[in-house]
Amino acid sequence: MSLLEIKNLHVEIDGKKILNGLSLNVEKGQVAAIMGPNGSGKSTLAYVLAGKEDYDVTEGDILFDGESILDMDPDVRAAKGLFLAFQYPIEIPGVATMNFLRTALNAQRKARGEGELSTPEFLKRVREAAAKLDIDPEMLKRSVNVGFSGGEKKRAEVLQMTMFEPRLAILDETDSGLDIDALKIAADGVNRLRSPERSFLVITHYQRLLDHIVPDVVHVLSKGRIVRTGGKELALELEARGYAEYQDEAA
Repeated sequence: MSLLEIKNLHVEIDGKKILNGLSLNVEKGQVAAIMGPNGSGKSTLAYVLAGKEDYDVTEGDILFDGESILDMDPDVRAAKGLFLAFQYPIEIPGVATMNFLRTALNAQRKARGEGELSTPEFLKRVREAAAKLDIDPEMLKRSVNVGFSGGEKKRAEVLQMTMFEPRLAILDETDSGLDIDALKIAADGVNRLRSPERSFLVITHYQRLLDHIVPDVVHVLSKGRIVRTGGKELALELEARGYAEYQDEAA
């Protein structure tokens, strides 16, 4: 059964068309990769799924577990199990990572009608998760992403993903600007979270991330719509041949 179903999605920003009839299904437990040239609409897709403002959906629908999410605020989508890992995680000066995690996690639990975690319970969970990700406990006392290296930001984001336990995690070009060690940190975190009930949408321009997060299916996005779908070998083909033929097809 599809966890995510995107039907004929048309999206504009400031009157400019970005997505042009994009249709896509992501099954439960599936790791789906979206690849495409710059400007094809990859990040727009991620933002629209997460509920970012300023994007106008002019046609189509997005169903999450059979329910339309278009009219839902971002926090409601998050409570239902959507998680967006940003291309460039933002810094939040003055907000300790530990406090941020606890507040966000308890807000999601409350929205789902679950009880908030007590301090001892939360500390136990976050310490166990941090240990698995080789996160220095001192890092959790620092402000969110402030002064973090690329690898630390990715570790922090994977920690968030581990704590929130999303049903659909969207990785928006999470490999941008990362060295190989930081890339492996992100990939290892994702691979640990793979399960029959959790899906991933991995948006990337390059094949190298998919060496570490092996997808079940690869979709090519060009000029705002999916123009080809294949297995993991399609990513290797794109690396070798580029996107020119797909840009022509989408024209």
